[in-house]
Amino acid sequence: MLITGGLCLSEQAPVSAAAAPILKQGSQSNDVADLQFRLQTLGYYKDTITTKYGMTTRSAVINFQKANGIKGDGIAGPETWRKLKKLSVNKPELSKLARIIYSEARGEVYKGQVAVGAVVMNRLKSPLFPKTVTDVIFEPFAFTAVADGQYWLIPNNSAFLAAKDAVRGWDPTKNALYYYNPTTAKSKWILTRKVTTKIGRHVFAI
Repeated sequence: MLITGGLCLSEQAPVSAAAAPILKQGSQSNDVADLQFRLQTLGYYKDTITTKYGMTTRSAVINFQKANGIKGDGIAGPETWRKLKKLSVNKPELSKLARIIYSEARGEVYKGQVAVGAVVMNRLKSPLFPKTVTDVIFEPFAFTAVADGQYWLIPNNSAFLAAKDAVRGWDPTKNALYYYNPTTAKSKWILTRKVTTKIGRHVFAI
């Protein structure tokens, strides 16, 4: 359950982010594998993850660029990376997303599990919240499961599938930034938020 919508900065946020690498056909590094994984979670890259930037990677990048209003040059430069990091996750972040889904919504129907992941992704896109999946999840007082330690439970396959669906854009919450269980919620503030939908035991709001 979401505790609050507090906007305090996470203590785990880095002081400065490293510049995104410029990758193009012929590049070879672990950054290429990260690029491929992100594109794969979004459904653009359908090949094996490698460290080599070949034609398949270039085509995936072009398709992503065209779908997001970026010049389709097949080069993963700063603008492409900025958009990609707003819409996707890397491998460790996908695991974290699955953990928060499992710990917060393992008793919910599948749609309700995806909905929890969608709230995290919606926060990632919002200027009101931290800029990485990790910092969204670990923002102080944001999630009950982080506060009480349930976050560290090992997620099941359903949680990973729900995480992938949320990353790929399935949002059953109608752009919600918050959710809560109305029978256990103690925050009067959260009850003032505009409700977008109810799924299982959770109410979703903006």
